Amino acid sequence: MGEGVGRSRREAVMLVVAVCLAAMNMRPTVTALGPVLDQIGADTGLSISALGVLAAVPLVTWAVLSPLTHTLGRRFGVDRLMLWSLLLLALGTGVRSISGPQATLWLGTVLIGAALAVVNVLMPAVVKRDFPGRVAAMTAVYSALLGGFGAIASGVVVPISLAVGGSSAGDWRAALLISGGVLLLPGIVVWVWPALRSPKPSRPGRVKHPRTGIWGDRTAWAVAGYMGLQAATFYMIVTWLAAIAVAAGHSPVAAGVDVMLYQAGSVIGAITLPLALRGRRDERFVAMGLPAVAIAALVGMLLVPTGVAWWAVLLGLGSGAMLAMSLTLISQRARTAEDASALSGMSQGVGYAIAAGGPIVFGWLHTVTAGWTASILLTVVLLCVTGVVGLIAGRPVFVLDHRVPVREAGPDPVRRNPLR
Repeated sequence: MGEGVGRSRREAVMLVVAVCLAAMNMRPTVTALGPVLDQIGADTGLSISALGVLAAVPLVTWAVLSPLTHTLGRRFGVDRLMLWSLLLLALGTGVRSISGPQATLWLGTVLIGAALAVVNVLMPAVVKRDFPGRVAAMTAVYSALLGGFGAIASGVVVPISLAVGGSSAGDWRAALLISGGVLLLPGIVVWVWPALRSPKPSRPGRVKHPRTGIWGDRTAWAVAGYMGLQAATFYMIVTWLAAIAVAAGHSPVAAGVDVMLYQAGSVIGAITLPLALRGRRDERFVAMGLPAVAIAALVGMLLVPTGVAWWAVLLGLGSGAMLAMSLTLISQRARTAEDASALSGMSQGVGYAIAAGGPIVFGWLHTVTAGWTASILLTVVLLCVTGVVGLIAGRPVFVLDHRVPVREAGPDPVRRNPLR
């Protein structure tokens, strides 16, 4: 889509629109699942543990495919790969909602996960490439959009299922199709333009790219750990918050709204992160301090469970800020878009491997203890570890150049961002 320089106003607007529409489609297919898990279980006979596995399927596919995306992007072109991924996302969303055997539910979820794995990895590289002077601001924008539209999907999926189903049982298939697919067509259309304009990739085998060595970089592992721990927290909460709210006395519709409030809080957290980072050359203490916000909310949820809606907003503030922080670290810890793509693939592969077990263990602890206290305490422990890892990941160094501090490594276009 260009290199961030010499663009016309029209091209710049198209770039922003493309990034925004991709972000809007990155979470609804996943976040809408939690509020209708009870409906899916009642309809398919899946157990609580099996539903936890279903919720973890996208995370597993992200863990498996994320490390491969960097190579695929170099071979086929980032913009083409984005377009193909959105097409695959549309296919998976449709397959998941086909009425019939359970196999379509699982296959569709796998396809959704595969598509989103690629988009997750490519977005930080696209931002680094096309907005080199506004990395933190653009990361905040697309983090807020993916959180905001994920929140809307969580809030409307149960009412849609009840309206379409015409009964108290609801129609979760139609609800997931509508909530997850409504913005896919414009998202696909807007990425046709950059895909057609991007240069033709080299033929396979003609150009050999050297290994980046990203898997041996300690800073990259710290960024991956931060990504994984914050993602584990997010997906444990977004999957099971509705069930926790129902246990606290809320109706299924109100519980869906609680999940929406959680993600609405995450939007605010993502938007405000650039303010916390403004003027800072060292992100360590911000990365370390953000988990404390989520910890305070979880402690409140344990002590005053009837206030789950209020705690959900506070929890979302911390969660959204941590997500934006992890995505910002991917761009800020890399010198170039190429390095950002390698770091993104590595950190999200490792990160989502960590996160994939979160919803499963969270649900398993509930089954074993017949309550939510142990599951919530597990989340508190993970957040404490996240803070420690953030202290390492936020150091002002580049991956693949970890012995040279940012202040000694020469000018960095990201640091010239006037919005920071």
